[in-house]
Amino acid sequence: MAKTVALVVAAGRGRRFGGDIPKQYQSLNGRPILRHSLARLAADPSIAAIRVVIHPDDRELYDEAARGLALLEPVHGGETRQDSVRLGLESLASLSPDKVLIHDGARPFVDEALVGRVIAALDRHDGAIPAVAVADTLKKGADGLVQTTIDRQGLWRAQTPQGFRFGPILQAHLAVAGNELTDDSSVAEHAGLRVALVTGAEGNFKITTNDDLARAQAAFAGPGYTCVGNGFDVHRFAPGTGVWLCGILVPHDFSLEGHSDADVALHALTDAILGAVGAGDIGAHFPPTDPRWKGASSDRFLTHAANLVQGLGGKIQHVDVTVICERPKVGPHRPAMRLKLGEILGLPLSRVSVKATTTEGLGFTGRREGIAAQASATVWMPA
Repeated sequence: MAKTVALVVAAGRGRRFGGDIPKQYQSLNGRPILRHSLARLAADPSIAAIRVVIHPDDRELYDEAARGLALLEPVHGGETRQDSVRLGLESLASLSPDKVLIHDGARPFVDEALVGRVIAALDRHDGAIPAVAVADTLKKGADGLVQTTIDRQGLWRAQTPQGFRFGPILQAHLAVAGNELTDDSSVAEHAGLRVALVTGAEGNFKITTNDDLARAQAAFAGPGYTCVGNGFDVHRFAPGTGVWLCGILVPHDFSLEGHSDADVALHALTDAILGAVGAGDIGAHFPPTDPRWKGASSDRFLTHAANLVQGLGGKIQHVDVTVICERPKVGPHRPAMRLKLGEILGLPLSRVSVKATTTEGLGFTGRREGIAAQASATVWMPA
């Protein structure tokens, strides 16, 4: 599968917006605007990595906006947006991505479907941008008077993320360094690259003025909604002296086989939380082929899922885990398991359930070949 990375441009000063801090760090529904953009991209399993381009003066603001999200170290931008994108692209070269999505940090309502359309189009084209057809009649004016009416046929309003094959767009940016083209598709056009139009979304607007911020805030005016995710995982026994379950090492005649610490319960719960917010599964965020996760403690996976929920403005309300095995006995360790889950997720014990059952000697668990776990997570999300 082609590796796609996202480059989020957030180095601007936002002078048209006003205020004591740049607009991307202004508050939207209690969180920085940039936080919304980053969280939505971080929750998309089709994106392998995210890097943000920031202004050197904004590091503290950025650290607060990005707290808890799994992002690459940010890089500093340049004098213009075009300079910032070029510097960001250069910093990604060592990752050798196949595709790159370039997104405005002040465009907080990007969604997974739109991102998917852009990425899919890159299988056939050098670049792809989401766009919305112009619906209003267009007038050209001067000195407050109408000069002429412009034919709107074939005119589109460009949005981000704009996607490109990485090598060609990097070379295109290097070739026009020092110019001031209006967006990345303009850079691609200048280089003769073929850029496709895909369907954008009216809700994917950029916050440029205070009126835009008020419109964005209105999107959160509803009461919110509750969603439930489910997860299931299995690991076989292997030689060892204990198994990890719910973050607790339980003594046993065997261990569990897996790329990480094989905590089958935490893996199932991580999938449940990711599923509740439509963020794919644990394998998409932590591929077993990635050597970084060899022997990793599975509480890192659960913390990542919890941070994604928090980043999207949601709250985990309740979790329920069922461990399925003949041995070891879970009951004696249940209090410690509940405490551990509550600690990782920041939940009181009343909202953490851990249960165990057997399959009455049936199936692979009944034959004591391994352990299974299933989990559910209840999550509140803003409207």
